[in-house]
Amino acid sequence: MKKVLAVIDVQQDFVTGALGTLEAQQAMPALIKKVREFDGEIVLTMDTHGADYLSTQEGRHLPVAHCIENSAGWKLMPELDAVLKDKPHRIFRKPTFGSLPFGEYLADKFNAGELESVEFVGFCTDICVVSNILLLKALVPELPISIDPACCAGVSPERHQAALEVLASCQIGAQAHT
Repeated sequence: MKKVLAVIDVQQDFVTGALGTLEAQQAMPALIKKVREFDGEIVLTMDTHGADYLSTQEGRHLPVAHCIENSAGWKLMPELDAVLKDKPHRIFRKPTFGSLPFGEYLADKFNAGELESVEFVGFCTDICVVSNILLLKALVPELPISIDPACCAGVSPERHQAALEVLASCQIGAQAHT
């Protein structure tokens, strides 16, 4: 049985780029330490949009071009990319908040007896992190899922906290940062 660390959208646009926040920048050292020290499989998502982003439903509601495939902002944060070079990992590109292929991959591992728990870190807590956690919880309700709040950031501190409260209501445990 293995543990998985799910790293959600740790891309330049969510840390230092178009939708970056001070809180995301402040979470990066703890997140990098967790990835570096994690002994298990690392599964990542990357928000991935096309040049037509602003004409999509998401783009009409959030009219900030971000994570356009192959742009600088779409790339993983350099310090994460450096740590991953020495770690087994798998990346799922996703065009929206949650990734069904990501969830199905983890559900299949759990159903095959190859997965005991998943811990989530990444950005934005209140959008893509919560979406992927709840998607996974719906697919495999018996899978223990947790989040490390110190390795996450939301659109704002208030929305980060609100997302953590929603997750607690859905029986998602918060891990103490180590």
